[in-house]
Amino acid sequence: MKPRVREVIVVEGRYDKNTLSQVVDATIVETGGFRVFDDAQRIAFFRRLADERGLIVFTDSDGAGFMIRNHLKGALPRELVKHAYIPDVYGKERRKRKAGKEGKLGVEGMSREVLLDALRAAGATFEGEEASFPRGGIKSGDLLEKGLIGAGSSVRREAFLKKLSLPQHLSSKALLEVLNLLMTKEEFDRLD
Repeated sequence: MKPRVREVIVVEGRYDKNTLSQVVDATIVETGGFRVFDDAQRIAFFRRLADERGLIVFTDSDGAGFMIRNHLKGALPRELVKHAYIPDVYGKERRKRKAGKEGKLGVEGMSREVLLDALRAAGATFEGEEASFPRGGIKSGDLLEKGLIGAGSSVRREAFLKKLSLPQHLSSKALLEVLNLLMTKEEFDRLD
Protein backbone atom coordinates (compact mmCIF):
# COMPACT_ATOMS: atom_id res chain seq x y z
CA MET A 1 0.00 0.00 0.00
CA LYS A 2 1.28 3.46 -0.94
CA PRO A 3 1.70 6.00 1.84
CA ARG A 4 -0.81 8.87 1.68
CA VAL A 5 0.50 12.45 1.66
CA ARG A 6 -1.82 15.23 2.82
CA GLU A 7 -0.21 18.12 0.92
CA VAL A 8 -0.57 18.65 -2.82
CA ILE A 9 2.68 17.89 -4.64
CA VAL A 10 3.75 20.12 -7.53
CA VAL A 11 6.05 18.55 -10.16
CA GLU A 12 7.36 19.79 -13.50
CA GLY A 13 5.69 17.40 -15.93
CA ARG A 14 3.64 14.31 -16.61
CA TYR A 15 6.50 11.81 -16.35
CA ASP A 16 7.39 13.13 -12.89
CA LYS A 17 3.72 12.91 -11.95
CA ASN A 18 3.46 9.35 -13.23
CA THR A 19 6.55 8.20 -11.32
CA LEU A 20 5.49 9.88 -8.07
CA SER A 21 1.94 8.55 -8.32
CA GLN A 22 3.40 5.03 -8.25
CA VAL A 23 5.14 5.84 -4.96
CA VAL A 24 2.60 7.86 -2.95
CA ASP A 25 -1.13 8.35 -2.76
CA ALA A 26 -1.38 12.12 -3.16
CA THR A 27 -2.80 14.86 -5.30
CA ILE A 28 -0.05 15.64 -7.80
CA VAL A 29 -0.24 18.60 -10.18
CA GLU A 30 2.10 19.74 -12.94
CA THR A 31 3.66 23.13 -13.57
CA GLY A 32 3.75 22.49 -17.30
CA GLY A 33 7.47 23.27 -17.25
CA PHE A 34 8.39 26.82 -18.21
CA ARG A 35 4.78 27.58 -19.17
CA VAL A 36 4.19 28.29 -15.48
CA PHE A 37 6.07 31.59 -15.89
CA ASP A 38 3.27 33.00 -18.08
CA ASP A 39 0.29 31.20 -16.56
CA ALA A 40 -1.40 33.43 -13.98
CA GLN A 41 -4.35 31.05 -13.71
CA ARG A 42 -2.09 28.12 -12.81
CA ILE A 43 -0.31 30.21 -10.16
CA ALA A 44 -3.69 31.25 -8.74
CA PHE A 45 -4.70 27.58 -8.69
CA PHE A 46 -1.47 26.68 -6.83
CA ARG A 47 -2.15 29.49 -4.30
CA ARG A 48 -5.61 28.10 -3.66
CA LEU A 49 -4.24 24.57 -3.20
CA ALA A 50 -1.55 25.88 -0.86
CA ASP A 51 -4.18 27.68 1.17
CA GLU A 52 -6.44 24.63 1.43
CA ARG A 53 -3.95 21.76 1.83
CA GLY A 54 -0.38 23.04 1.68
CA LEU A 55 2.01 22.43 -1.22
CA ILE A 56 5.23 20.53 -1.70
CA VAL A 57 7.30 21.76 -4.64
CA PHE A 58 9.22 18.80 -6.05
CA THR A 59 11.23 19.82 -9.11
CA ASP A 60 14.34 18.33 -10.71
CA SER A 61 17.78 19.25 -9.40
CA ASP A 62 18.95 20.78 -12.68
CA GLY A 63 19.02 24.48 -13.54
CA ALA A 64 15.58 24.40 -15.16
CA GLY A 65 14.05 22.77 -12.07
CA PHE A 66 15.57 25.44 -9.85
CA MET A 67 14.29 28.24 -12.11
CA ILE A 68 10.76 26.85 -11.80
CA ARG A 69 11.16 26.31 -8.03
CA ASN A 70 12.43 29.86 -7.51
CA HIS A 71 9.57 31.29 -9.56
CA LEU A 72 7.09 29.42 -7.37
CA LYS A 73 8.90 30.58 -4.21
CA GLY A 74 8.27 34.17 -5.27
CA ALA A 75 4.68 33.61 -6.35
CA LEU A 76 3.32 31.49 -3.49
CA PRO A 77 2.97 32.12 0.26
CA ARG A 78 6.19 30.83 1.86
CA GLU A 79 4.49 29.59 5.03
CA LEU A 80 2.25 27.23 3.05
CA VAL A 81 4.89 25.73 0.77
CA LYS A 82 7.45 23.01 1.50
CA HIS A 83 10.31 22.07 -0.80
CA ALA A 84 11.47 18.54 -1.60
CA TYR A 85 14.90 18.12 -3.15
CA ILE A 86 16.38 15.17 -4.98
CA PRO A 87 20.13 14.62 -5.05
CA ASP A 88 22.28 15.20 -8.11
CA VAL A 89 22.39 11.77 -9.76
CA TYR A 90 23.95 11.60 -13.19
CA GLY A 91 22.47 9.43 -15.90
CA LYS A 92 19.49 9.38 -18.23
CA GLU A 93 15.89 8.34 -17.85
CA ARG A 94 14.90 5.10 -19.58
CA ARG A 95 12.45 6.77 -21.92
CA LYS A 96 15.06 9.19 -23.29
CA ARG A 97 17.63 8.59 -26.00
CA LYS A 98 20.25 10.72 -24.26
CA ALA A 99 20.77 12.46 -20.95
CA GLY A 100 19.47 15.98 -20.35
CA LYS A 101 21.57 19.12 -20.79
CA GLU A 102 23.22 18.78 -17.36
CA GLY A 103 23.26 14.97 -17.43
CA LYS A 104 21.21 14.62 -14.24
CA LEU A 105 18.26 12.37 -13.52
CA GLY A 106 15.04 14.14 -12.70
CA VAL A 107 12.22 13.19 -10.36
CA GLU A 108 11.10 10.56 -12.87
CA GLY A 109 14.49 8.83 -12.71
CA MET A 110 14.69 8.50 -8.92
CA SER A 111 14.04 5.35 -6.92
CA ARG A 112 11.05 4.94 -4.63
CA GLU A 113 13.31 5.25 -1.58
CA VAL A 114 14.92 8.49 -2.75
CA LEU A 115 11.51 10.03 -3.48
CA LEU A 116 10.09 9.02 -0.09
CA ASP A 117 13.21 10.26 1.72
CA ALA A 118 12.97 13.62 -0.09
CA LEU A 119 9.30 13.99 0.87
CA ARG A 120 10.03 13.11 4.50
CA ALA A 121 12.94 15.56 4.60
CA ALA A 122 10.63 18.27 3.24
CA GLY A 123 8.25 17.67 6.12
CA ALA A 124 5.45 16.02 4.15
CA THR A 125 2.49 14.93 6.26
CA PHE A 126 2.11 11.15 5.88
CA GLU A 127 -1.20 9.86 7.20
CA GLY A 128 -0.77 7.41 10.06
CA GLU A 129 2.87 8.28 10.77
CA GLU A 130 4.10 9.89 13.94
CA ALA A 131 5.29 13.48 13.78
CA SER A 132 8.97 13.75 12.99
CA PHE A 133 11.62 14.99 15.39
CA PRO A 134 12.13 18.73 15.83
CA ARG A 135 14.54 20.21 13.31
CA GLY A 136 15.99 23.61 12.65
CA GLY A 137 17.79 26.24 14.60
CA ILE A 138 20.60 26.63 12.05
CA LYS A 139 21.38 30.27 11.22
CA SER A 140 23.36 31.84 8.39
CA GLY A 141 26.13 32.61 10.89
CA ASP A 142 26.54 28.86 11.40
CA LEU A 143 27.07 28.44 7.66
CA LEU A 144 29.62 31.24 7.74
CA GLU A 145 31.46 29.58 10.65
CA LYS A 146 31.79 26.36 8.65
CA GLY A 147 32.97 28.26 5.58
CA LEU A 148 29.88 27.34 3.57
CA ILE A 149 29.04 30.95 2.69
CA GLY A 150 31.14 34.02 2.21
CA ALA A 151 34.36 34.71 0.36
CA GLY A 152 36.04 31.58 -1.02
CA SER A 153 33.25 29.25 0.09
CA SER A 154 32.22 27.79 -3.27
CA VAL A 155 34.59 24.78 -3.27
CA ARG A 156 33.81 23.90 0.35
CA ARG A 157 30.05 24.32 -0.21
CA GLU A 158 30.20 22.13 -3.34
CA ALA A 159 31.93 19.34 -1.38
CA PHE A 160 29.45 19.76 1.48
CA LEU A 161 26.46 19.51 -0.87
CA LYS A 162 27.92 16.41 -2.48
CA LYS A 163 28.55 14.80 0.92
CA LEU A 164 24.90 15.33 1.92
CA SER A 165 23.60 14.31 -1.55
CA LEU A 166 22.05 17.73 -2.10
CA PRO A 167 21.72 19.47 -5.49
CA GLN A 168 24.59 21.73 -6.52
CA HIS A 169 22.21 24.52 -7.55
CA LEU A 170 21.20 25.37 -3.97
CA SER A 171 21.79 29.01 -3.18
CA SER A 172 23.11 29.84 0.29
CA LYS A 173 19.58 30.86 1.35
CA ALA A 174 18.10 27.60 -0.02
CA LEU A 175 20.90 25.62 1.64
CA LEU A 176 19.95 27.14 4.99
CA GLU A 177 16.27 26.22 4.43
CA VAL A 178 17.14 22.65 3.43
CA LEU A 179 19.52 22.11 6.36
CA ASN A 180 16.82 23.28 8.77
CA LEU A 181 14.46 20.73 7.21
CA LEU A 182 16.98 17.91 7.42
CA MET A 183 18.61 18.29 10.82
CA THR A 184 18.87 19.96 14.16
CA LYS A 185 21.51 22.56 15.03
CA GLU A 186 23.33 19.93 17.10
CA GLU A 187 23.49 17.52 14.15
CA PHE A 188 24.77 20.33 11.93
CA ASP A 189 27.47 21.24 14.46
CA ARG A 190 28.73 17.63 14.39
CA LEU A 191 29.26 17.70 10.61
CA ASP A 192 32.76 18.23 9.25
